[in-house]
Amino acid sequence: MNKKKSLSVAFLAAALALADVSFACTNFLFTKGATRDGSTMITYAADSHVLYGELYYRKVADYAEGTLFKVYDWDSGRYLMDIPQVAHTYSVVGNMNEHQLAIGETTFGGREACWGGQGLDYGSLIYITLQRAKNAREAIKVLAGLMDTYGYCSEGESFSICDPNEVWIMELIGKGPAQYDTINGKARLKKAFKNYRPGAVWVARRVPDGYVSGHANQARITTFPQAVKKSYKSITSKQMDDIFRPEVECVYAWDVISIARANGWYEGEDKDFSFTDVYCPLTFGGVRGCDARVYAMFRRVNASMGEYEDYAMGRNMQKRMPLWIKPDHQVDVQEVMALMRDHYEGTKMDMTQDVGAGYYHCPYRWRPMNWEYEGKKYVHERATSTQQTGFSFVAQCRGWLPSKVGGILWFGVDDTYSTVYCPMYCGITEIPECFREGNGSMVEYSPTSAFWLFNRVTNFVYSRYDSMIVDLQRVQRGLEDGFVKDVARNDAVAKGLKDADLTAQLNQFSNEQAQKMFEDWTQLDHFLLVKYMDGNIKYVKDGKFETTQYGGCKFPRQPAYPEWAYKRIVEDHGDVVRER
Repeated sequence: MNKKKSLSVAFLAAALALADVSFACTNFLFTKGATRDGSTMITYAADSHVLYGELYYRKVADYAEGTLFKVYDWDSGRYLMDIPQVAHTYSVVGNMNEHQLAIGETTFGGREACWGGQGLDYGSLIYITLQRAKNAREAIKVLAGLMDTYGYCSEGESFSICDPNEVWIMELIGKGPAQYDTINGKARLKKAFKNYRPGAVWVARRVPDGYVSGHANQARITTFPQAVKKSYKSITSKQMDDIFRPEVECVYAWDVISIARANGWYEGEDKDFSFTDVYCPLTFGGVRGCDARVYAMFRRVNASMGEYEDYAMGRNMQKRMPLWIKPDHQVDVQEVMALMRDHYEGTKMDMTQDVGAGYYHCPYRWRPMNWEYEGKKYVHERATSTQQTGFSFVAQCRGWLPSKVGGILWFGVDDTYSTVYCPMYCGITEIPECFREGNGSMVEYSPTSAFWLFNRVTNFVYSRYDSMIVDLQRVQRGLEDGFVKDVARNDAVAKGLKDADLTAQLNQFSNEQAQKMFEDWTQLDHFLLVKYMDGNIKYVKDGKFETTQYGGCKFPRQPAYPEWAYKRIVEDHGDVVRER
């Protein structure tokens, strides 16, 4: 759990500022009815300039009564507290456990007055819950119970939670400190806070079957059904078992509205209460830098969503996008991977089309994201695909298969656009060396680390993007097409195996796929260097570099700059470089 996904203090102090969402993450959610094969899927891009891409693993374990578990803040590694360990914990591969329960997150920050609580951080909540819950509804109860019992110390968070049958979105934020009056020299809770308990306020909603949803560092739940009344004062109350009634599709903290009233943040009727509007009000940064990523996905699965482009650009924030939409076609796992690869192509925000893309249409902008010129403020786009991704995944849950076979974490490191999603079965007990924890770090290069290999390739590709990305995508597509076919073949073998034989088969398969990916990407690394050295482009035929009749290198192509580039050079420096 002691991971270095450090978000800077400056970011946490201004989470809604567009300049800082470069540290943030993206989640998309897909229900059974929205997919071709009836699987559920969630995606997660863990984006931070200081996050190292590796695949976490926690093995199944049994504990004696009285065992304590040390909790460390996932971002900083700071020790938080000891909590009682449960008798049995499940194995966890990345963000999916052996029962095909998967959880992702994005940080929305939200109202600063809600920060500063004591308790568990959001990362620890995720990984503790994955070790203790079997399905999405159970996960929500565990998450809520942990916060109610031990408190909550992070900022506002949106969680994506899925199992083979359901997909949920859960949004939460701390309650902040209670307010006191001083009476006869003693501090007493103000009347409005008489039932105050530390922890968080939250709402969880099931995404309707056949629909897709998403969140990207902006709270998305507005009003919500309040049919399940929360008259109890603790989430550990037996009444939380309401969530296990199939007809219940929304649950929420008993004090989610009363905390807002006590602080003077809401005065309307309960039925009109909007979580987002109270705890994370929309700003230009929250829309343009955050919701715009959800819009980019929505428009690719439903053509009618183009009407929300002005909203996504922060120009018409009154026309808010819905929390979920029905796609105009069912998606498969490879389309979901493709949805994670987006630079706003085809929209007014297309990052390949403006002068910032340079001579070679590179859809990346180095930080900072916002800047000023002659007294006016401007932004660089924050797309789903961004250079600072540590790792990302597509978690696929397939209920028709045994759990350890049905759950696949399609795992990749670095930029989502140029990564390869490699299949890691949730039943594995051995992590491939290239993804293994401790194999390198952000300040320690490792020649056997996938994170460093992929970063070496992409940082070279950025230099001549429009040409090199084609070569990269050829290898990327070949690997992922092969993985999908190999998974289908392995499923047929693995589903008939039991216990040790099953574990051995899954370990062997996932390790072989990772090794093939690493070898093919190493070859790509070498190929790109040879082909594009010194700004030249060598000729390639049938996969081999062309040579002269005497065996030497055929003289390479030297493509001219685009016409607009020459025009700008002349305008800027023409008197100096003009021939005379």
